[in-house]
Amino acid sequence: MALVTNATKRRLADGKIALGFGVHHLRTVAAPILAAATGHDWMFIDGEHGAFTVQETTQLCIAALSTGVTPIVRVCAGAIDEATRALDNGALGIIIPHVDTGKEARRIAEAFHYPPQGKRSWGGPPPIYGYRPPATAEAQKAINAEILTIVMLESPEAVENASDIAAVEGVDVLFIGTSDLTAELGISGQMGHQKVIDAYQAVGDACRKHGKVLGMGGVYDEENAARYVGMDARFILTGGDHSYIMTGADQRVSFFNGLPAIPTELPKKPKRKK
Repeated sequence: MALVTNATKRRLADGKIALGFGVHHLRTVAAPILAAATGHDWMFIDGEHGAFTVQETTQLCIAALSTGVTPIVRVCAGAIDEATRALDNGALGIIIPHVDTGKEARRIAEAFHYPPQGKRSWGGPPPIYGYRPPATAEAQKAINAEILTIVMLESPEAVENASDIAAVEGVDVLFIGTSDLTAELGISGQMGHQKVIDAYQAVGDACRKHGKVLGMGGVYDEENAARYVGMDARFILTGGDHSYIMTGADQRVSFFNGLPAIPTELPKKPKRKK
């Protein structure tokens, strides 16, 4: 069976924006279909803060493969074993949070790629080949080319080391975790603060220097999101199931509560003439 290609990686290679649908609460295989129906390119399965089991994570990944939406899993910091297991079971990309140095980034890139590019272990026939891959060497080379390796920069140290991180072969995206970055900078939640703007500039410069993609997470107001996209952020987490449901529900409830008041008494029927 033909390899399922990574549409998000191709969009990024073509200089386009790739939009991510965050999944925190949804558990059914309808999630990637909903992501596709709403124009998203990739699905952010949050294994760092969400309460997903391995089974739920992998079922979401496998379900996404036929939709054109790229299944990408965020694992906990340093959880290389969780990440490679997700890759063995349908994920086409991994997000590792709290990456502060080039050394950490190199370890991650090596773990997610088969030899000679890295040290990933062969886990048997993968779902991205419909469980019918070609010869192992051929399959490994092809899979290496499809995997997206995304590292999250969430501290002043990471921003300072952005060029070293971006220089690592096998790292594709430097994804700024803006919320945690503002907390570490002492300006929690201030997405438009000059320190944040400076961080995006520094990381963006590192990405352009080394041919990598700048990513943006945690910025959901339109003013600041537009600013950082204008600074060349192209791997974008647009929101998630929680915020989408809350926003949509708030709008509908406000609409119905804003309708004219319903009369408390029904009009009396006129008496019939005898």
